[in-house]
Amino acid sequence: MPNTLRTGIIQQHNTDDIQENRQRLAKKIKELAAEGARLIVNQELHDSLYFCQTENVELCGLAVPIPGEVTDVYGELARETGCVIVTSLYERRAPGLYHNTAVVFDSDGSIAGKYRKMHIPDDPAYYEKFYFTPGDLGFEPIQTSVGRLGVLVCWDQWYPEAARLMTLRGAEVLIYPTAIGWESSDCVEEKMRQQEAWVTVQRGHAIANGLPVVAVNRVGHEPDPSGATGGITFWGNSFVCGPQGEFLFQAPTDSETQAIIDIDLTRSENVRRWWPFLRDRRIDAYDGLTKRFIDND
Repeated sequence: MPNTLRTGIIQQHNTDDIQENRQRLAKKIKELAAEGARLIVNQELHDSLYFCQTENVELCGLAVPIPGEVTDVYGELARETGCVIVTSLYERRAPGLYHNTAVVFDSDGSIAGKYRKMHIPDDPAYYEKFYFTPGDLGFEPIQTSVGRLGVLVCWDQWYPEAARLMTLRGAEVLIYPTAIGWESSDCVEEKMRQQEAWVTVQRGHAIANGLPVVAVNRVGHEPDPSGATGGITFWGNSFVCGPQGEFLFQAPTDSETQAIIDIDLTRSENVRRWWPFLRDRRIDAYDGLTKRFIDND
């Protein structure tokens, strides 16, 4: 199936043991590769716990240089398995300057490219502005041996502009490593609204751009080190959908999952012929999109 991209995803529960997290991840990557995966996508900040629940300067020590020892590890995994691997790392660019960075390794083990998270949240239990400088590499797809990957990260999921710009620059798949979940004080109905919104907005990106979407979230409960909240229960629910938003795969909300999903890359061409949204865009009337807000007075 030359036009089918065999895509592996890994939804994992992490501990505070970084080496163990990496070892479990490496084992799963090798298993997916042995089953025929050509592209493997991991969750956001997969090496550690989600450390942004509190503001603690000591946790900046988790950041790693890119390239460096950690990228050597994942590069060797990509070379050994012959897979393209999408990773999500805490990048140390300089003292006091850090990014939330997705690094993509090609099947020969080389770094195909990286994307620095552009939209940075700052909410209770998600204090990312304390740790991450907004990205400065723009919305550029990464060329790999399996195609042009439009890699974005978590909070970027809520912005149609990011998905559109990746599409306009030739992305063939939109990919979202993610860490999102529930705080314990929310009622069941609110939790379901949040999860459904997260799924729906990304399916909308698939439909609006005529592209498959791969969203990989972490799973499991991670306590708040400060004790100020009940911690975060990451809701898993990783999924892959096609260019009409059709589900190709959905993981459970409460358990680790690894799976291979076949993505038919020819469907994007057909869907865009049926629904030529890019053709019908009124680019002459979109100047307001570059403004923060348009006042009516």
